[in-house]
Amino acid sequence: MLLDGHDAVVVDPGDAAPVLNALARDQLKLAAILVTHHHRDHTGGVAALRQATGATVYGPARESIPQPCTGLKQGDQITVLGLRLEVLDVPGHTAGHIAYYLPADQDKEAAAELAPLVFCGDTLFSGGCGRLFEGTPAQMLRSLDTLAALPGTTRVCSAHEYTLSNLRFAQAVEPENTEIAEYIAYCETQRSQGEPTLPSHIATERLINPFLRSREACVTKMVRQHAGLDAAASPVEVFAALRQWKNQF
Repeated sequence: MLLDGHDAVVVDPGDAAPVLNALARDQLKLAAILVTHHHRDHTGGVAALRQATGATVYGPARESIPQPCTGLKQGDQITVLGLRLEVLDVPGHTAGHIAYYLPADQDKEAAAELAPLVFCGDTLFSGGCGRLFEGTPAQMLRSLDTLAALPGTTRVCSAHEYTLSNLRFAQAVEPENTEIAEYIAYCETQRSQGEPTLPSHIATERLINPFLRSREACVTKMVRQHAGLDAAASPVEVFAALRQWKNQF
């Protein structure tokens, strides 16, 4: 949720009740609802929130989102709470999945504290990525390349707290990666104190996330060995095998 002290913006509300409770508690008005993809755990609260608050709904143009909804695609921009968000197409988990990127190059003072930031739904998780329910491995690899190319300081606001589970797989893929071991220790401390591991940062994910590192020689070697791929396997074939390995992990 984005806040400015008076208004709020919520991302992927699967349930209206917690949002309504937070709005009432903090005396906030809901200005907008941002949806990254059509899955029920991201849209289940949209209709009730819109009915209760009149908030504008934004979502992917190529997916079925509770209407009325302003459809968005790559290259579109929206302004919420005075902040400019850029829309990125990041299909793979679903066919029309989008992300919302808040760049640092804007005048609003609040942006200096928040930006850069990306709401990436279920495309990118800390230490992992979403399952391929509708898209192809090639699509997901391109989508992750898009997110990995954002500035390293970009805060990664994923939709789910799967970090420690993802990192156990990451360590199996790269057992000698000390960055992963150190990040596991940090995340375990966070969780033991009841704190989230999110947001992460793009710079961190480049070091510890096997799905952003699938072209690295050490990752490619382990995936080829695990999946029985030959040396001529393409980056997409390696990525597909890596995702399948995680599905069965």
